[in-house]
Amino acid sequence: MLETVQHDEILEIRLARPPANALDTGLLRALDGALREAEAGGAAGVVLSGRPGLFTGGLDLPFLIGLSREEILEPFTAFFELLATAARLEIPLAAAITGHSPAGGAVIAQFCDLRVMAWGEFLIGFSEAQIGVVMPRSLVQVIALRLGWATMADLVVSGRLVGPEEALELGIVDGLAEPEQVVETAVARLGKLLSVPREAMLETRRRVRRPLVEAMATGIEEDTASFVDWWFHPETQAALKAAVARLTGRGR
Repeated sequence: MLETVQHDEILEIRLARPPANALDTGLLRALDGALREAEAGGAAGVVLSGRPGLFTGGLDLPFLIGLSREEILEPFTAFFELLATAARLEIPLAAAITGHSPAGGAVIAQFCDLRVMAWGEFLIGFSEAQIGVVMPRSLVQVIALRLGWATMADLVVSGRLVGPEEALELGIVDGLAEPEQVVETAVARLGKLLSVPREAMLETRRRVRRPLVEAMATGIEEDTASFVDWWFHPETQAALKAAVARLTGRGR
């Protein structure tokens, strides 16, 4: 599910769950644990990456759509807990967005200090609304903190996806690179950050990221419960089943 590559003091954690790096309970828990282990193991920083052409397809809809209300609590809780871990991580975190990154992938990227996306015909964005999913309160808050309220409202309410150039313009990502150089660029940018006097940088980073930590520190149970309620709303279920049919080819 995950592969790791060491770049001197920076650890690259690569999502490796074919075909789409879709986020199921196992991958979410594995990534949460890998971030914690990287911090505890002395890594100076972490770069998250995916396969060429795809960072992650987001939450694993075909897996989730078959779960009961009780069963679905586990993957949703795992998702929120991963984001909480990313928010409070004591070492800098970068995203090497190697391709498409809709929904959950775009959300995870907003918890990273640096975000580099591949040039090309790739799309990124908060597409939950397009499949009938309501964006949780805490994530609305985090995205607004990162992008500004007006940009957040436009993207989250419409659920529209954008290409790399517009993503850079809107602040969804911080830089662009050729597809084969995305990881190298993310590592280099993270290395430049790490070259700043370390203790002062880390303390300043803690202060800057405090609103992200606070957004995820309270209300996970409330957000999960609300997410579950909306997930089983008839309109949402219809939209999700249509999306799964498209993904699996059953709608042809």
